[in-house]
Amino acid sequence: MNKKKKEIIEYIVLIVVILLIRTYLFVPIMVSGNSMVPTLNNGDVMILNKFNYLVNDIKRFDIVVVDYENEYIIKRVIGLPGDYVEYKNDILYVNGKKIEEVYDREYTEDFNLNDLNIEKIPNNYYLVLGDNRPISKDSRKIGLIDKKNIKGSTNFILFPFSRFGNVI
Repeated sequence: MNKKKKEIIEYIVLIVVILLIRTYLFVPIMVSGNSMVPTLNNGDVMILNKFNYLVNDIKRFDIVVVDYENEYIIKRVIGLPGDYVEYKNDILYVNGKKIEEVYDREYTEDFNLNDLNIEKIPNNYYLVLGDNRPISKDSRKIGLIDKKNIKGSTNFILFPFSRFGNVI
């Protein structure tokens, strides 16, 4: 094979690999709305990591992208399968133990799983909340999120460049 054909094949392979990565592993996603303020702002462009949960478990406080009624929403995981979650006086309790939240968020009204007629979070379900608790449309309104509707994690802002980098 001559040098020219070899170069063309290499470029085609590179383009295919980039398209596969873009389609199946890492995808840009834009924050829509203010439910994650002060952590994320409307219009922030982030990277959706579809690969993370193929090899790792979903963890408490992860920022996740959820497919809710054919729309992607971005929320924070608060409750895991098997947990009983409640907020009293803006303090998070999981299974009766006080849990420190180390990220910025707005005040959380008193809430517990009984408000959703649930004793504990079932297997493969998660309780997600927005950081802007007074306005967020989250598990308190839409219910628990099935794992199959969690499309991946996101914690890296690409744009605007003034906010470029990881977020907690």
